[in-house]
Amino acid sequence: MSENEIGEEQLREKILELTKLYYQKKFKPVPFQPGDRITYAGRVFDERELVNLVDSSLEFWLTAGHYVDRFEKEFANFLGIKHCSLTNSGSSANLLAFSSLTSPSLGDRRIRKGDEVITVAAGFPTTVAPIIQYGAIPVFVDVTLPTYNIDCERLELALSDKTKAVMIAHTLGNPFDLQKVKDFCDKHGLWLVEDNCDALGAKVLYNSEWRFTGTIGDLGTSSFYPPHHMTMGEGGAVYTKNTRLKKLVESFRDWGRDCWCPSGKDNTCGKRFDQTFGELPPGYDHKYVYSHFGYNLKVTEMQAAIGCAQLEKISSFIDARKRNWNKLKEGLQSLEKYFILPEATPNTDPSWFGFLLTVREDAPFTRDTIVSYLEERKIQTRMLFAGNLIKHPCFDEFRETGTGYRVAGDLANTDIIMNQTFWIGVYPGLQDSMLDYVIKQIYSFCNK
Repeated sequence: MSENEIGEEQLREKILELTKLYYQKKFKPVPFQPGDRITYAGRVFDERELVNLVDSSLEFWLTAGHYVDRFEKEFANFLGIKHCSLTNSGSSANLLAFSSLTSPSLGDRRIRKGDEVITVAAGFPTTVAPIIQYGAIPVFVDVTLPTYNIDCERLELALSDKTKAVMIAHTLGNPFDLQKVKDFCDKHGLWLVEDNCDALGAKVLYNSEWRFTGTIGDLGTSSFYPPHHMTMGEGGAVYTKNTRLKKLVESFRDWGRDCWCPSGKDNTCGKRFDQTFGELPPGYDHKYVYSHFGYNLKVTEMQAAIGCAQLEKISSFIDARKRNWNKLKEGLQSLEKYFILPEATPNTDPSWFGFLLTVREDAPFTRDTIVSYLEERKIQTRMLFAGNLIKHPCFDEFRETGTGYRVAGDLANTDIIMNQTFWIGVYPGLQDSMLDYVIKQIYSFCNK
């Protein structure tokens, strides 16, 4: 049979079979050898991701399509949440979650410029950036060791008559005390945004029921950047049980438009030319009516295609992270005289993103010396992101003027993290032999 005689479906099947073969040739993992680089994180995939990616490309539907619809439904089902809205990154997910709470349609509960939002400085900047960018005031609260999460005893201290929300992350897969934080928010009528980007699959005991993190606050967010629990390359999601917030998130994501027609669809509501908005002429095309100052933060079909294959593996990814974290905790237990070892928050089942080590004040070495030692031996390390965000150059102007943020109490533990803490990986691509090598090298350093 000549190529001209091969049907479209037969040709497609042939391409996808060759894609599987290409994966085996190009990407099949190889056993670890001492001296190989041990990364803190990385993508873990097989031929299914590659097949989905090629399959979606053959459609050449480059924006959101059936893979996006499928992922949003399956991801929401996994979490047990009503709505999931895909976006182009976890940072965009945080921006959209916060932006939705600034909508005029929320009336008195709307976050306005000058309102305050309780958060922490020991984390990743994109949890805080949306607050700053909008003109609201972040109020920083210290964290506790060894959970590295917000000190709930200081929440009331951070409260003022301007407080409108709490927006914090579950640190490296270890949930913060959601029962205390949510009860605090409910008591004072505050929004709660859970930055769940480092904790996908973690669970908490909330009102005597085990629930996934990200599903208890008003909004939850995820990132699908390669180091995270699953990947699309780039990508993120906002999820909520509140249909009104879901529509607001998607309005801000899709240029701020009022219309909710999916890409490539017209007149889903049947009233495209039959409504009046603002001071526009009656019947103005609803596809071009804007109720917010929004963005274009949509995901592509090819990203979602990868995500659908990754989602099939998410439970095994979470199990592997827990197993690797436990192996490190057991292997390093006898070094507690040198390190503060991490602990899970009570009444939680973490989905670990990394293994945190804080060098004790009286240790005969510093964080920087052990990090240098490990990096020289090709063991990748990371800081706990910003350490203390308000010490960074992006806060120079605020420090000079004494405006733009507030600290409730002190940030003593946050400063300890900035100076003495680092972490190593637990991602599913780590082989037991790699973890054994990491443990051996840390012991070797401490014994010197």
